[in-house]
This record gives sequence, structure tokens and C-alpha cells, in this order.
Amino acid sequence: MWGSSGFIDLHTHGIGRYDTRTERPEHILQMAELHAIEGTGAILPTIYTGTVEEMRSNLWSVRKAMEIQKGARGRGQRSELKGLKKKALPSPAIILGVHLEGPFLNPERCGSLDRKTFLKPGLSALNKVIAGYEDIMKIITIAPEIPGALKLIEKCSELGIKVNMGHSDATFKQAVEGKKAGATGITHLFNAMRPFHHREPGLAGFGLIDEEVYVEVIADGVHLHPATLELIFSRKRLDRIILVSDSVKAGKTRSSAVYNRDGVLAGSAIPIGGVVRRLRSLGIPDAEIIEASTDNPARYIGLR
Repeated sequence: MWGSSGFIDLHTHGIGRYDTRTERPEHILQMAELHAIEGTGAILPTIYTGTVEEMRSNLWSVRKAMEIQKGARGRGQRSELKGLKKKALPSPAIILGVHLEGPFLNPERCGSLDRKTFLKPGLSALNKVIAGYEDIMKIITIAPEIPGALKLIEKCSELGIKVNMGHSDATFKQAVEGKKAGATGITHLFNAMRPFHHREPGLAGFGLIDEEVYVEVIADGVHLHPATLELIFSRKRLDRIILVSDSVKAGKTRSSAVYNRDGVLAGSAIPIGGVVRRLRSLGIPDAEIIEASTDNPARYIGLR
């Protein structure tokens, strides 16, 4: 388990000066420590889509960090963040495994991800990416409408990997087909997907309406309008809402969001603790916020 308290973040690419695009396990461990300082008790480092070699290198870094962290916990030790004076710090956030965001995504809804690295869905391609790392794979994001994606969703489900639908141009019907194939969640609802339309609700509408599917919600005040957040919490089944940071490496910034060089929204700059404060300011009850930031993510990946 992740300890007696703390948020659980199932979608974080980075924080401060560190992110998952690394060959150095210590960077993943630094992420865990920085998240802990902000009140997060457990994280699922999220791997960007990239070349097969890059993704496998990043997967290795996370696995190695998990091994180091487990060994340190067994010895009752912890590392210290460089540059900080030795003082009482919270235990690092537990690294639970990996969320692989791609590479089987729709180029039309790439967001800030590199569409040139997207792969056509296929069992051979999946094996090339995750072979040997199946045990740490907790979530994979797949666009269900791409030819071959449904079989891939079925395979991942058989392997015990939760499948989120995302970076997708799926229609409502295609989202239903994705669920039938085994998908159980949606990555950052409303972002990087077909916009809701009154005659074609798409994946976003499906996420709001379906009673069983889990939805990631980025509540940094930029990715979703406050009124949209209120809509989600008033309409969506509460035990299916999962608050995520979708945080990325940002260094020191006062902004709550990060944009790439092309001005495309690339992720958040605030961890779950900051998200919680923003939701409170909207009047979302604490009990609902806690459920969405602790109980629901724990249940989704089988911790409860």
C-alpha cells in the first residue's frame, strides 16, 4: 500500500526539473520525493510516447527506481533531495508502476505528443514496447477507433493492464466498442479528444454518461473550465472520477499549466495538492475531492 495518507496520482509525467523521459532511475526517485512534499502518497509515472527504444529505456528507469525504493523501504532508509537541508521530510511517494500514454494513439488528437512516434495497433508492436515490463504496466492509453485497436485493447485486458481511451477522435459508438473490448477508463476527459457535440457526443460525452467507465480529470484551472469541472462532479458517478495532475517537468513557474514551444498545452505544473485547493475554491465538498483523489484511483488499479 501507499501509506496511511496522501493522494494517488495515476498520471504524472514529471515535476520540478525531472520527468520520465530519462535513462536515470534517480530522476524517477526525485519525482517521488517532490510529489510527497506536495502531499501525494503514491504515483504512477507516465511514459510519453516516443521511439520504441526511448519508451523501453524509460520503462527500465521506472522499474529500477521501484527496485531501489523497495530496497530502501526495507532497510528503513530514504534519500535526500539535493540542495535541501536535512530535515524531517515525508516519505517519498510510492512508485506503483507505469502508465504508458501511447504509442497507439490518433495523430489527429496528438495534443503536445509527437505524432511521428505513434504506432499502428498490433500485437507485434505492443510486444516490442512492453515485453519484459508487463508486471509494472498498470495503465495504457489507446485510441479505440484506430484499425486494430480493439484487438489490442482485448489483449491488454487479458494481460491485466487497465486500458484508458484517449488521444482519440472516437465517436460515441466507437467509444462504446472500446468499452466492450475491455477499456475501463478515459485519459484526461475532454482533452485531446473529439469535442462534445449535441448530435455526436464522442468519447467525452461517453465518459460523462457511462455509469461504469472511470474518467481522469485535470483540475488545474486551465485544462478544464471551472464550469466544466462543476458539470463533471454534478453529472458523473462520483466513484468513477479520478483526479490526476498530468504534471510535467516545469522547473520553477508560477503558472498552473505548461505549454510547448508551439504554444500547445503540454501538461500541468501543479500536483494533486494544488488541484485539491482549486476544487475547494469551486465549492466541491471535501468528501468528494478525497474520494476522487485517493479511494477511486486506488480501486481503479486494484489497490482496494
